Amino acid sequence: MSNIVSFPGGDEPEKKLEDEDRTSELLARVGQRVRNARKLKRFSRRVLSDESGVSQRYLAQLEAGQGNISIALLMRVADALSLDMGQLVSADPFASNGGPQLAELLSRANPAKRARALAMLSGEHAGTLRQRRVALIGLRGAGKSRLGRRVAEVVGVPFVELNREIERLSGLPVEEVVALYDQPGYRRFEREALEQTVRDRPSVIVAVSGGIVSEPDTFDYLLAHFRTIWLKATPEDHISRVRGAGMTRDGETAADALATLRQLLNSRAPYYAQADRTVDTSAYSEEAVVDQLIEETRHCGTREQRDDVEASGEG
Repeated sequence: MSNIVSFPGGDEPEKKLEDEDRTSELLARVGQRVRNARKLKRFSRRVLSDESGVSQRYLAQLEAGQGNISIALLMRVADALSLDMGQLVSADPFASNGGPQLAELLSRANPAKRARALAMLSGEHAGTLRQRRVALIGLRGAGKSRLGRRVAEVVGVPFVELNREIERLSGLPVEEVVALYDQPGYRRFEREALEQTVRDRPSVIVAVSGGIVSEPDTFDYLLAHFRTIWLKATPEDHISRVRGAGMTRDGETAADALATLRQLLNSRAPYYAQADRTVDTSAYSEEAVVDQLIEETRHCGTREQRDDVEASGEG
C-alpha cells in the first residue's frame, strides 16, 4: 500500500492560479465588451473618457484586458455606454456573443425590420404563422378587397376585410363608428379586430384600411404578425377605381379627390414601402396581378390545400 502524504494548505498555490486565470478571463471579457460597445456608439476613446470621467489611459488598459479597474469607475463606463454592469461582466454567452450589439441594432432598425426580427426571435412557430397570414395594404382603390377575395378563394384560405370585422365588433357601420367615436375610437376597434384575427386565423388573407399606418403601434403589430403586400398604383388609377366603385365622398370633386390621394400617397408611401412585397397594380392587368398574388400567398394554405390547388392547375 502506498503512503499518501497530505500537507495542510497544499492546494493554495493551485487555487491562486485558478483565481488568477478567472480574473484574466473576466478582464479580457469586460475589455472586449467595452471596446465593442464603444465602436457601436461611434465613440472615440476620448469621447468615452469625457462621457464617463475615466481617463483615456485607464480605458486603454481596460480594453486591452489589463486594467483592474474599480467597480465605481466601471459603473461610470457602463453608464456612458448605456449598458448595465451585468452586460459587461456576465458570463452569459448571449452577452458575449452580441447581446448589447443586437439591442443597439434593433433600436436603429425601422419598424418593419424590427417587427420581422422580433417575429423570428420569438420562435419557429410564430415565424411560420406570420408567413401564413398575409395583409394587403395600400390606399383606397388599390383593389385590396376585390383582389384579396379572388386570391383567397384560389389559395384556399379565409379572406377577412378588417372593416367588416370592425362593424361586427362595434355593431355599427364603419361610418357610424367614425362619427360616434372619431378616429381614435375607430383605431381602437381596428386594433381589436386585428388582434382577434391573429388569435382566430392561423392562415388568412386580410385587407386593411389605408390609414392603418397612421397608428404606429398597430402598424408595428401588423408587420410583426402578417406578411405584408403593398398594392401600389398611380393616383390616377386610384381615383378611377374609387369613382368606378362609387366610393367617392359627398361633395368631393374629381380634382379634390385626386389632390387628396396624391397627398395621402406621398405621406404614406414610406410606410407602405416597409411591406415585405410590393405589387404594382398599375403596371399589369388584373389577371396578371392576381397571378402574382397567388404566387406570393400560396404558402398561406395548409399542405392539403396547396396540393389541391396545384393538382387542379389553378393559379
